[in-house]
Amino acid sequence: MNSPMIHFANQISRALISASKRSLPPRKWTPSLEQTLHRLGCRDSLTPSLVARVIDPFLLNHHSLALGFFDWASQQPGFSHTSTTYQSILKSLSISRRHFNTIDKLLNQVRAQKIGLDPSVYSSIIASLIRGKRTRDALTIFNEVSYEVSYGLGSGVCNSLLAVLSADGYMGDARKVFDVMVVRGVSMSTVGFGVYVWRFCRNAEVCETLSLLDEVRKGVSGVNGSIIAVLIIHGLCLESRVADALWVMDELRNRDCKPDFMAYRIVAEAFRLMGSVVDVEVVLKKKRKLGVAPRVNEYCEFIFALISEGRIWEAKELGEVIVSGNFPIEDDVLVALIGSISINYPCSAMLFFKFMVGRERVPTLLTLSNLSRNLLRHDKIDELLEVFQILSTKEYFSDMASYNVRVSFLCKAGRVKEAYEVLQEMKKKGLCPDVSFYNYLMEACCREDLLRPAKRLWDEMFASGCGGNLKTYNILISKFSKTGQAEEAHRLFCHMLEKGLVPDAMTYAFLLEGLCKEKRVKDALEVFDKSVKQDAMLARNLLTTFVLYLCKEGHFHAASRLLCGIVSDLGQSDSHVILLKCLLEAAEIPVAIEHITSVGKNSASMLPAICNKLVASVSSLSKAEPLLQLLQAMQERCPTLKD
Repeated sequence: MNSPMIHFANQISRALISASKRSLPPRKWTPSLEQTLHRLGCRDSLTPSLVARVIDPFLLNHHSLALGFFDWASQQPGFSHTSTTYQSILKSLSISRRHFNTIDKLLNQVRAQKIGLDPSVYSSIIASLIRGKRTRDALTIFNEVSYEVSYGLGSGVCNSLLAVLSADGYMGDARKVFDVMVVRGVSMSTVGFGVYVWRFCRNAEVCETLSLLDEVRKGVSGVNGSIIAVLIIHGLCLESRVADALWVMDELRNRDCKPDFMAYRIVAEAFRLMGSVVDVEVVLKKKRKLGVAPRVNEYCEFIFALISEGRIWEAKELGEVIVSGNFPIEDDVLVALIGSISINYPCSAMLFFKFMVGRERVPTLLTLSNLSRNLLRHDKIDELLEVFQILSTKEYFSDMASYNVRVSFLCKAGRVKEAYEVLQEMKKKGLCPDVSFYNYLMEACCREDLLRPAKRLWDEMFASGCGGNLKTYNILISKFSKTGQAEEAHRLFCHMLEKGLVPDAMTYAFLLEGLCKEKRVKDALEVFDKSVKQDAMLARNLLTTFVLYLCKEGHFHAASRLLCGIVSDLGQSDSHVILLKCLLEAAEIPVAIEHITSVGKNSASMLPAICNKLVASVSSLSKAEPLLQLLQAMQERCPTLKD
C-alpha cells in the first residue's frame, strides 16, 4: 500500500479517536463522528483498502470505533465490503470479548456473499470464542472450515480447542477434533493432547489410550513424554484404576513416555489409600530402579501453559501432585497458582500458600492481595485471618504498603477489632499510618455503625499530622448524612473547602440527600449553588438527583423555584419532567400547573420537549388522569403544543 494512503488512514483514525473522547458515551461510535469523516473528505476517497487500513492496524484495539467506521462505510453510495475489510473488522472484534453476536452476523454476511477469508482470521475468531467460554460456537466454526483451511488455522488454536472441549466434558467432539488434527498432520502440544488424554483415559480401556498415544507418536508432535505419563497415570488413579495405572507404566516407557518419580508416587499413594502395603513396596522398588527425577523447568512451563489457556482445574490438580509429594517447584509457579486458583479453589490456594511459606518463601503483595480478595469473595474469613497470622510470624508486615493490604482486607471482612490491633502493632514499631490506612479503618467503623471510634480516628489523624483527603471526607459526610447528622456533615463540607479540597459528585450527592431529609432546604440550596460555581457540568449532572431528593421529602415548591431560577444552559427538560411526575404522583396538580406556567414564561422553547417526555412516561405513572389534566393546562398556556 502506498504511503499517501497509509498517511490518510492514520489521519482518519487519529481524528476518530480524538473526537470520540469528547463524545457521550466516550470512545463509542456516535453520529457526530460521521461529521468528522465528512470534514476530512473521507467519502470521496473511500476504498476497501483504505477502510481495511484504518481498522488494521490503527483502530484494531478501538473495537467500537472500528465497527462504527465499518458500518458507516457500508452505508456510503457505491461502496461494497471485500475480504480485506471483513478480515480487518473480524480481527479487531476478535480481540474483544464483547462482540460475539456481531462476529456471528458478519460471518453470515461472508457466507452469503461467498467471500473467502484468510485462515488466520478464523483462527483469531476461534481463539476469541474459546477465551470467551463459548466452546460450542468455537467448535462450530472449526467444523465449518477445518477441512478447507485446517493447515492454516495453526496448531495453537487446534490444540486449544482440543483442550477446552476435553476440559468441558465434550469428549465425543474432542475426539473428532483430534482425528482431524491427526489426518491433517497438525502438531499436537503437551497441553492439547495432555488435557485430552488426561480425560480420555479415565473411562477408556488402557489399550485405547495407548492407541491414541501411538497415533500421536506417528505424526508431528511436541508432547513431553514424562508429563503425558503423569497425566495418564493420574487420570487412571482418579477413577480408582490403580492396577491399570501400575500395568501401563511399562507400556508408557516403551513409547518414550518414561514415568518419573511423580508418576510412581501417584500410584504408590493410591495403593496406600487402599491399604495395599505390598503393592506400595512394589511401586517404590520400581521407582528406585526405573524412575527419573521430574524436570522442574518442564513442569513449570506446562503449568504456566495450562494457566494461560484457562485450564485452571488441571493446573490445580498437577500443582497438588507436586506439592503433596514435596517435589521441586519454582516460586513464580506457586505465585501463579495461588493467584489463578484462588478465584475458584480457595482451599487449594491455601495449600500452595502454606507450601510456599513452609519453604521459607513469602508471596508478593500482589499475590497476597489476590489471595485475600478471593478468600473474602468465598467467605473464607478464618482462612484469611490464618494467612495474616502466618505472615506475621514471618515478619512479613514491615512497611506501610504491606500493612495497608492487611488492614484493607480485614476491614472489608468486617473485622474491625483485628484492624485496630494492627494499628496498635504499627505504632509499637514506630510506623505512622498514612491516610489510606485511616480511610480503610474509618470506612469499616462507619459500615459497622461505630461512629464514635470513627470520630476518634478523625481526631487522631489530624493530631498526628495526617490530613484527610477527599475519600476521608466522603466517608464521614456519607455516614453523617445517612444517620440524621446532616449538620455535622455540613460542617465537614465547609471544613474541606477551607482546607482547599475540591468536592466531587459523591460529596454533593451525600450531603444534599442528608440536608433534604432533615428539612434543611436553605442549606441544601446553598450547597448546590457551590457546585454550580465549582463546575457547571458537575452541577448539571447533579440537578436531577437534587430534584429527586427534594421531591422525596415533599419540598415541591423549593424544587420548582430551583428549576425556574437556574441559568438556562444548566437547566434540563429531564429535571422538569422528574419534578412534574413527582407532583402528579402526589396529586399536587395546582403546583404542577404553576410550575409549567413559570417555565412557559421563562423558557417556552423547553415546553415541547417536556410535553413529549411526559406523554412517553405515561405507563410509569400510577394514574393517567392527573397527567391529562396537566397536558390540557399546558396546551392552554402554550397553544403551539396543540399540534
